[in-house]
Amino acid sequence: MKVQLFIPCFVDQLFPETAFNMVHVLERSGCEVSYNPAQTCCGQPAFNAGYLPECRSVARKFIEDFYSEDPIVAPSGSCTGFVRNYYGQLFPTGAADGNGSLPIQNQVYEFSEFLVNVLGITDVGASFPAKVTYHDACGALRECGIKEAPRELLRQVHGLELVETPDCEVCCGFGGTFAVKFEPISIGMGEQKVLNAISLGVDYMISTDMSCLLHLDAYIKKHGHRLKVIHIADVLASGW
Repeated sequence: MKVQLFIPCFVDQLFPETAFNMVHVLERSGCEVSYNPAQTCCGQPAFNAGYLPECRSVARKFIEDFYSEDPIVAPSGSCTGFVRNYYGQLFPTGAADGNGSLPIQNQVYEFSEFLVNVLGITDVGASFPAKVTYHDACGALRECGIKEAPRELLRQVHGLELVETPDCEVCCGFGGTFAVKFEPISIGMGEQKVLNAISLGVDYMISTDMSCLLHLDAYIKKHGHRLKVIHIADVLASGW
């Protein structure tokens, strides 16, 4: 199957190895992956900050960059959810040119849901001997309804022990500009997530979104905890 690759800003600028690992897993799963180097942002930061004209400009470019009918796969439930749920609000009369519909909203998939729900794959042959917990990123869980797919994939990873925290569905406190505007609350939410994970004796926190993991990792490193964070694509690309 041919797929288009969308790499979100966080991954592109700070965690490019996660993008490469996603490509490795997709190719190992039989996909022919294409990447348009002209791509930029989905427009979500501008939308969340209230800059709707600027957001439409970025979203229009996104639609133009992904002109193929092939599925668009991204290592982010947040970006996937934004395109899927809010592009219709940005262009209520249809496509960016004002005609027709927005098929791109039905083309975009978060990485783990694409593997499980589209390709029907739960075991990619990965090996990751560690005790881990999974954090449900708000974008993946609430915007896309993704809950079981990443867990199904993790359960098939050789040597991996998956344990659940009581607050796995609770927000980590990042929320983009929320972490800047409400810093003390954001830090407190992140602290709760980290301490609950530590209480279970896990080695890693795993998620679909590097934005959440970046926020949690900042608290972990500041307080010198041994806990680590890792994107699910990096786990699935391990041990080959």
